[in-house]
Amino acid sequence: MSEKKVVVAFDFDGTLTCRDTLLEFMKFSKGPTAFYRAFLLFSPFLLLYKAGLYPNWKIKEKIFSYLYKGMSIKTFDAHCEAFFEGKGRALIRPKAWRAVREHLRAGHETLILTASVVNWVRPFGRALGIGRVEGTLIEVSDGVITGRFLSPNCYGAEKVARLRALFPDRGCYYLTAYGDSRGDRELLRYADEGHLRFFE
Repeated sequence: MSEKKVVVAFDFDGTLTCRDTLLEFMKFSKGPTAFYRAFLLFSPFLLLYKAGLYPNWKIKEKIFSYLYKGMSIKTFDAHCEAFFEGKGRALIRPKAWRAVREHLRAGHETLILTASVVNWVRPFGRALGIGRVEGTLIEVSDGVITGRFLSPNCYGAEKVARLRALFPDRGCYYLTAYGDSRGDRELLRYADEGHLRFFE
């Protein structure tokens, strides 16, 4: 292990943070009324998802499109920065923050792998000292959000696929991973050292 570089992959929602930031960000940026209206409108799809009959990325994209389609990316990114400044620091688990600092001090290459949209996760990453955030990308055309996702939802096997794209030679590094849910199972199995709900 000592001769290999160490890569550390953190899940975001529920691992580095104490709550799901997708819901928190939507309420913060659009207000409670629009937020609850969206979930009421799409409740049939949510029920299908809970029953395992509808993929999570599709319902997430539908709600995201309803709330943000037509918004300029400049305005959206301003919401992302304001969200972190207003609520973000309080959402980060203190134990997770300390662990990130320890890995960085040890010279480990750290990154965040998240199903959340990267735009609102990046300010968290900067505060933590993590420069690389791999997550769900949104499509923008002429500076305006189209409502569609540009990349696969960074969940489950997609997290491992992102890691393999970044670090294709698996034998040259030691992987430590932190997660908290079924969306991290593949990542934790792929790691040399996997931690489930380590910071709770």
